[in-house]
Amino acid sequence: MEVLNWQECEDVQIKKFPYRGQQLDVKGISIRWLSKHGDDGTGYPEYGLRFFTAQPGGEIPIHNHFYHQTMYILSGRFECYQYDPQTDEVVKKSVCGAGDVIYVPSLEPHGMKNISDSESATFLCCICNVYDNAGE
Repeated sequence: MEVLNWQECEDVQIKKFPYRGQQLDVKGISIRWLSKHGDDGTGYPEYGLRFFTAQPGGEIPIHNHFYHQTMYILSGRFECYQYDPQTDEVVKKSVCGAGDVIYVPSLEPHGMKNISDSESATFLCCICNVYDNAGE
């Protein structure tokens, strides 16, 4: 067992995020890895719990990834976007605040933005690779 305080985890600014072979700009977002385990072969852990801070107007652009994720909004308000995987057009936009939970399945294009111009916002994000065991 490992016990630590979230403030003991390094707060790392995210500058870019990959999508369709491009490196897209990330604005005002930092991450603290609270826990992680394993290696999925692409530089991400098989499982992880992360603490994100979004500065006022901070934004994570459209992206996708193999792992499933669940986000729990701790503070502030976010505009969350689901994109069509073929056209990259927004198909769903939701405003989420403290206590809201967002689940994003594997490979679904998504993004989010802190909609406050004056206050930071935070959320927890749990990631996990889930493999299809069809045929067993």
